Amino acid sequence: MIARNAGGAQVAPVVEARGVGLTFQTADGPVHALKDVNLTIAKGDFVSFIGPSGCGKTTFLRAIAALEAPTEGSLTVNGMTPDAARRARAYGYVFQAAGLYPWRTIAGNVKLPLEIMGFSRAEQDARVAKVLELVELTGFGKKFPWQLSGGMQQRASIARALAFDADILLMDEPFGALDEIVRDRLNEELLKLWNNTGKTIGFVTHSIPEAVYLSTKIVVMSPRPGRITDVIESPLPRVRPLEIRDTPEFMAIAHRVREGLRAGHSYDV
Repeated sequence: MIARNAGGAQVAPVVEARGVGLTFQTADGPVHALKDVNLTIAKGDFVSFIGPSGCGKTTFLRAIAALEAPTEGSLTVNGMTPDAARRARAYGYVFQAAGLYPWRTIAGNVKLPLEIMGFSRAEQDARVAKVLELVELTGFGKKFPWQLSGGMQQRASIARALAFDADILLMDEPFGALDEIVRDRLNEELLKLWNNTGKTIGFVTHSIPEAVYLSTKIVVMSPRPGRITDVIESPLPRVRPLEIRDTPEFMAIAHRVREGLRAGHSYDV
């Protein structure tokens, strides 16, 4: 199947889900996390997943990353299974918490995956310097996590995910625990990073303004079992100052997202 990226060009899909369902077997019986999910993500897309807690946003992101396995349908990443894509180092993953090791410096945390992958010391140092510059942490490599603010720690976590230069960046509510001022700043920096690298980004959030501000495509999901109630292709320009949130165009998209969330509650769960 052919997809279109954020610039409108036809490209092969990076992520393709067809009829994806996922059921967890528990001691209390089956839990249906996802049902009949169909989605295509093109190279260079910034796709946000939004929905109520427990709707399967994170579960779907984890399925893309081969951290969960669908029990129905098909899911491919770069034309291969998610597990094959993982072995091919197709993506970096940023979790809700920064997850930095307190006994390692920021540079030491960022280079950890490079050490595991067997990169030379010189290549490790070059890549660490590059990604710390991308996330505006140049000069902080010798600091320890406890010496940085929460926002800076999360930027270090993003740098670690970028260090081995995967084409796909998967982000699970990376800014959810931060205050609004820091969150706005990191939203701006993430857009800048996306523009500078051209990576494909999958981003889970509970915030309607964040989803609308960041995304080329917004995927609205229903309560469990998670279904897609709407996929919104954003008409906003690629370069977006924070002030764009006050425009009628922005508010119209936010209204559509909100209506999609309400519509999702009409499903039987």
